[in-house]
Amino acid sequence: MEEWVGELWHNMITRMADRRHPEAAVKLTDMRQTLGIFFRALGGDGGLQVEAADATLNPAHRSWMQRLAGANTKIHLAWRDQRSLRLPPKIAWFDSISLNRDLYFWLAALGACTDDDTVANTEWLDQNQRLTQHVLQRFPGLGPRYQRLVRHHLMQRPDPQSLNANQAEAERTVRQALTDPGSVSRTSLNTTEIQVVPLWLHPEPPQSAPVNMAREHSSTQQHSEDMRELEDVARRQAEHVDEPDDNRGLVTVRMENIFTMGEFVNVDRGSEEEDDIDRAENVARELDKLAISRNGKASKAKLKFDLDLPSAIEDDAVLDDGMLLPEWDWRKQTLQPNRCRVVVMRSEQATPCPLPLELSRTAKKLRSQFQALVPARTWLRAQSEGQDIDLDAYQRFFTDRKAGLCVSASNLYRDVRSGDRDLSCLLLADLSLSTDTWINDDHRIIDVIKDSLFLFAECLHATGDRFSLYGFSTRKRDPIRIHAIKDFDEAYGAEVRGRINVIRPGYYTRLGAGIRYATQALLKQGSGTRLLLVLTDGKPNDLDQYEGRYGIEDTRQAVIAARQLGLFPFCVTIDRKGNDYLPYLFGKSDYAVIRDPRQLPRELPRLYALLT
Repeated sequence: MEEWVGELWHNMITRMADRRHPEAAVKLTDMRQTLGIFFRALGGDGGLQVEAADATLNPAHRSWMQRLAGANTKIHLAWRDQRSLRLPPKIAWFDSISLNRDLYFWLAALGACTDDDTVANTEWLDQNQRLTQHVLQRFPGLGPRYQRLVRHHLMQRPDPQSLNANQAEAERTVRQALTDPGSVSRTSLNTTEIQVVPLWLHPEPPQSAPVNMAREHSSTQQHSEDMRELEDVARRQAEHVDEPDDNRGLVTVRMENIFTMGEFVNVDRGSEEEDDIDRAENVARELDKLAISRNGKASKAKLKFDLDLPSAIEDDAVLDDGMLLPEWDWRKQTLQPNRCRVVVMRSEQATPCPLPLELSRTAKKLRSQFQALVPARTWLRAQSEGQDIDLDAYQRFFTDRKAGLCVSASNLYRDVRSGDRDLSCLLLADLSLSTDTWINDDHRIIDVIKDSLFLFAECLHATGDRFSLYGFSTRKRDPIRIHAIKDFDEAYGAEVRGRINVIRPGYYTRLGAGIRYATQALLKQGSGTRLLLVLTDGKPNDLDQYEGRYGIEDTRQAVIAARQLGLFPFCVTIDRKGNDYLPYLFGKSDYAVIRDPRQLPRELPRLYALLT
């Protein structure tokens, strides 16, 4: 009975304290693609991804009813950092779906006009006023939408007359700044004195950890390379604390002072206490802010996965000493020379094999289709030598001689020549660890890639086009492992099929280095058209700083360089989120997203036919 009454009381108070409108909520998952296009159309940084913002502590004053219900302690607001545009995962501020959608577009417009200097060097009130002015001046069409949002939001805000003096003054300031952006002079506004302003960016957004600090931590604890990330899209706030003294025991505290598990107590906890990995993961998910210290010791409760690294005896044979390649540093906006080392390898365990039986029927059908791409055999007339006499040329020669003309007895033959497509194609396949993922009960992604390479090679062999096949995987910048499956000057046959049959998942995806190596290989071909086909299943990533924006920008610069050298880079991916970042990397029309990985073996040859 007590539990039933308590649940009724809790639900009633929570509904009374909640001012949102769940029946009119709009989710970011339904708006992500549209907002991404809108954000970039307004001039937003193409390297940023539209992602969900995690809930942060509400710094504003809460009403008595909200404090009683324990509601509104956390809020979702928008902000922009160096990696992404963070938008609320769901907006339900207004009782109209159209208004909530408009708010998403307005926040995306603010993010498109935000730069890092503005965020770092201006106060919250001035920053949002300046951004609002800039958006309305640059895009006047958003003016009616903004005025409609302001009008409805002001009706939701508290009446200044019901607040104390400080809160009333702050509320009047915010109202004026919303109604007439730029009219409020520079002032220091205490965010705890006002209610939340969903039309503005976050007053104190969570900050990303410095890159040099992460790199220092990685260098001191090599075992962290094998640690598994939490499968959680929300960003975790963290603070660095001093390592407690190992000699100090656990000090007895009064139990009434312990409120939540999120409060950090700087005491030494032996590593043997956290043997349960599931428990460690659950605790990490519950904490709002993670306290991090460094003591150089390895903890037993590591969240990790097995890389399944091959032994040196069973690893592929190295074919050369390596090639040094540059890498783009987007923070410094410079190309760092000799940054990566590429090593070309070839499997020693590959044995010649026929085409798999399950692919024979499909391969036969595709070969017949691709043979239609081969230029027809044509007769060349009036040749100095050839397989047959050109009767028309000989008749003209005989007639001219009879007429007394002095003509040369040359060019009296005809010869048949087969057409030749002036084309070279290099296919670069991503063999990273993520390709070991199962897509159904029978096949992994790597199995689909194998089938794709089999059928692709069969089709290009039927056309007679010059082609080569390479796979790649990386583990930091040295070495970049390039797996040579077929070179341009090598005939396609059972030996090449044997190499395709033994490919296996490797490490990570330093895509920029792979593209640069493929570019150098393609430049050696004298064909008029040189196609660089990239086959991948996800974003560029690696263990070091290549994760995130760094890898995106390096890959983009590698693609730009390849295009400037006369190559045609094209990407084929099975990543369903490829539309979010591939337009920035390869251009709006130089990529294809295959949503069903099982269709990749059939779609890849067809894409090649369309491209060539």
